[in-house]
Amino acid sequence: MDLIGEIKRLEEEIKRTPYNKATEHHIGRLKAKLARLKEELERQRRRKSKGGEISLKKEGDASVFLVGFPSVGKSTLLNALTNAKSEVGDYDFTTLKPVPGMLEYRGAKIQIVDVPGLIEGASKGKGRGKEVLSFIRNADLIVIVVDVFTLHNIDVIKRELYEAGIRLDQKPPDVVIRRRERGGIKVTSTVPLSLDEKTIVSVLKEYKIHNAEVIIREDLTIDRLIDAVMGNRVYIPSITVVNKIDLYQPDLPKDVIPVSAEKGTNLDVLKEEIFRKLNFIRIYLKPPGGKPDFEEPLIMRRSCTVEDVCRRLHGDMVKNFRYARVWGKSVKYQGQRVGLNHVLEDEDILTIYA
Repeated sequence: MDLIGEIKRLEEEIKRTPYNKATEHHIGRLKAKLARLKEELERQRRRKSKGGEISLKKEGDASVFLVGFPSVGKSTLLNALTNAKSEVGDYDFTTLKPVPGMLEYRGAKIQIVDVPGLIEGASKGKGRGKEVLSFIRNADLIVIVVDVFTLHNIDVIKRELYEAGIRLDQKPPDVVIRRRERGGIKVTSTVPLSLDEKTIVSVLKEYKIHNAEVIIREDLTIDRLIDAVMGNRVYIPSITVVNKIDLYQPDLPKDVIPVSAEKGTNLDVLKEEIFRKLNFIRIYLKPPGGKPDFEEPLIMRRSCTVEDVCRRLHGDMVKNFRYARVWGKSVKYQGQRVGLNHVLEDEDILTIYA
């Protein structure tokens, strides 16, 4: 049986098998083997592929990708958010290559990219799906775009992204796997686990890991364990947008943002959510003895330190660093003297002495 046939057989067996404690070990082994075979099939496809990869130079403080089926208004949304001139049409596949634009919001320069449309089955290669999904893995934030007539496609798009190894709004599994030359597999956990050790060991052995120290710090599912072993997943935050609410207003899930790209409805709400999801903070730099630059803040990520700012500004600044002074919410008193490890907050004013 070839790879595709074996993958289909495993998928059918997993569907037929009821999940309970008695079958957990069996399903875990099947899922691990399925993920391994899919990865092998993808490697074969990449070797045989003659088509060029989709690429785009990333610019600005972050890149946000508009992802959705054709004809839901992604191009119109890009044009409304940015200075782009993406072609707009009422037919499928108007956008055949990524089209970028730049959103300037609260001092941040955010690259918004209209991605070629996905279709159901993209993760299996339909409609240039493999190329498009591979490109999407480079996003700092994914905005899933559907319209009011295609709400069911939200789940379809999320499933295609998942099958391509893109994990939305998740953190990487808190698992450490240290391979050893001998001694078998030793599993240590800091929390109670739902999976039994037999299942964990069988998943590892499916990937030819027979000797390893495994430290688990979260209550894993089988799928999360496989993700940890595979090590090739990407973890990207997401927003879901429902476009064309000027045409029809259905009942919507609470976690989506309804917009009309054509009429400009709720675009300010979307911009603010993009800024928030990217975990941006603004740092105002103040030269020694000078005034803060409130016009062009330095855009950093939440939980950044003074050292992170130094590295962003100049490679030698950490080596030559003496101390810094901070005015803002991150210090107990204004102008406080701090070191490299000090964690900054939004709208702090920073002076670096180096």
